[in-house]
Amino acid sequence: MLTKNFTHVNAANQPTMVDVGAKAPTRRVARAHCRVVLGEELLSRVQAGEMPSHKGPVIHTAILAGIMGAKKTADLIPLCHPLGLDDCSITIEPDGTDALRVVCTAIVTGRTGVEMEALTGATVAALTIYDMCKAFSHDISIEGVQLIEKTGGKKDFHRAENS
Repeated sequence: MLTKNFTHVNAANQPTMVDVGAKAPTRRVARAHCRVVLGEELLSRVQAGEMPSHKGPVIHTAILAGIMGAKKTADLIPLCHPLGLDDCSITIEPDGTDALRVVCTAIVTGRTGVEMEALTGATVAALTIYDMCKAFSHDISIEGVQLIEKTGGKKDFHRAENS
């Protein structure tokens, strides 16, 4: 049975932002990933750059969108603290013969973690791939959005690599 309380609820059971003012700033790093299943034919077309778009190449556009999404996390998720990220990177690489693996790493020196920024960055990049490829097929799925690791806060977290 869980005995912890939700952090974004006050004593009157009302939504509240977590007060992080008393915490010491530390370097915090979070990494999240997901998988975009495109199918073999569509993946090969994306990799070959055969999909003309006014937005630009699919992977480059998705990288930019993911970084922009991570920077806007506080505008999307209620009660998230707005963070001035020190760094944010997105990598997109083949994952098998039919999918792409999207990884977002977010870094901040601050009083609160960057897990939500990493998760948002990976997800927005994946959604951008979907958006740019849907003209060719709607049989695309985004799978396994999850935090891989976080460091620098009260408690570090590392997910086993095979998850």
